[in-house]
Amino acid sequence: MENEEEKKQPAPPPDRAAAAESEAIQPAAKAEDPASLVRAAYEHPLPIRITHWVNAISLFVLVASGLRIFRAFPSFGPKIPEKVLLDIPKSLTLGGWLGGALQWHFTFMWLFAVSGVVYVVYQIVSGHYRTMLFTPRDIPGVWPMARHYFFFGSKPPATGQYNPLQKLAYTSTILFGALALLTGIVLYKPAQFSWLAFLFGGFHLTRVWHFAAMCGFLAFIPGHLIMVVLHGWANFYSMLSGWKREPEYQE
Repeated sequence: MENEEEKKQPAPPPDRAAAAESEAIQPAAKAEDPASLVRAAYEHPLPIRITHWVNAISLFVLVASGLRIFRAFPSFGPKIPEKVLLDIPKSLTLGGWLGGALQWHFTFMWLFAVSGVVYVVYQIVSGHYRTMLFTPRDIPGVWPMARHYFFFGSKPPATGQYNPLQKLAYTSTILFGALALLTGIVLYKPAQFSWLAFLFGGFHLTRVWHFAAMCGFLAFIPGHLIMVVLHGWANFYSMLSGWKREPEYQE
């Protein structure tokens, strides 16, 4: 009887039969094609992003107000002839007058100092410094990258989050920041830090070193902006979100 009932049951439609056979063969959830997935790397942790933007704003104010302070006495004392070495246009300065420029400068120097210290401490404690610190093994890679950026040479293969030229630039800014901070302390409190002024060659030479640190930052900024433009929107957006889409070094 059972065999007769089985025979009487109508055969499933062809579409259903094919679907049932397909379900028996295919897994319950089809895996996505790895090639279709968007790769991303978490390059910039939150402390790095915050300190980056705080330092960027602070540096703009410090340079503009510092140039206004320099206009009050555009020389470096007896070691260099006391004459107008540079006539800085007022339109490039901030503060309006010496007193106003000093207020801007003294306010943002604390933001710059605290943010810079937090940045360096976080880099060391987290081990993130390994991605951006320039070391002797990076020296051979500097010229190929400079040739690519500035002379349209072939692009060397990406081996890490930062290329050797970027590492050199970012490590240099840390040195410029340390120099600006130490010389700035002397200029801010010359009597209390006379021993530090002595190490820099005296008060007048401390002003020279402080000015040199600013020139270092001014040399860094255009190159940094050029790199941001050349590396595209994904590179800029990573400093906002922390994530970079399709990093070249993960190909």
